[in-house]
Amino acid sequence: MYQFEVASGSKPDLYRDILSAIDAITAGEPDAVANMANAAAILWEYLPDLNWAGFYRNLGDELVLGPFMGKAACIRIPLGKGVCGAAAAERATQLVEDVLAFPGHIACDAASRSELVVPIVDGDRVIGVIDLDSPSPARFDAEDAAGVEAIARMLSDRVNR
Repeated sequence: MYQFEVASGSKPDLYRDILSAIDAITAGEPDAVANMANAAAILWEYLPDLNWAGFYRNLGDELVLGPFMGKAACIRIPLGKGVCGAAAAERATQLVEDVLAFPGHIACDAASRSELVVPIVDGDRVIGVIDLDSPSPARFDAEDAAGVEAIARMLSDRVNR
C-alpha cells in the first residue's frame, strides 16, 4: 500500500508533492504501462475538479489510449486533431479554457469543458501526452501547466520502455 503526503496549499506545493509521489512510485519500475497507470491514479486522486486524467501514447501517426482514470475514452486520435493531437503535433502544451471553442475538439466526454494536454518528449520524439479534463470552464492555468510539464519531463524515460 502506498501513502503519500500531498499538500493542499498552493498549486506549486501541490504539484511538488504530486511530482514527488509519482517519482517515488515509478522510480526503478521498467514497465511503461505500470508507470502510466500509477501516475494517472495519483493525478486523479490529488488534483481537484477533474473528470478524466490519463495518457495517450504516440504510435506513429496517431495517439492511442493509454492508462487513465475516468469515463471510457476515444481510443485513437490522429496527430494534429483535437487538443491531444495538437499537443503532440506541435510538441507544445495546450491549455484550453473552453473546449467548445477549440477548433476540431474531440468530445470523448460531453461533460468536459476545459482541458490541459502536455506532450511527453524523449530526445527529439514525442512519446505521448498527459491529458487532464475538467467539467469546469477555465479549470487549468499556467501553474497547472508548469506542474504537469515537470511531471512529463520526469516521466519521459519511465514511460518510453
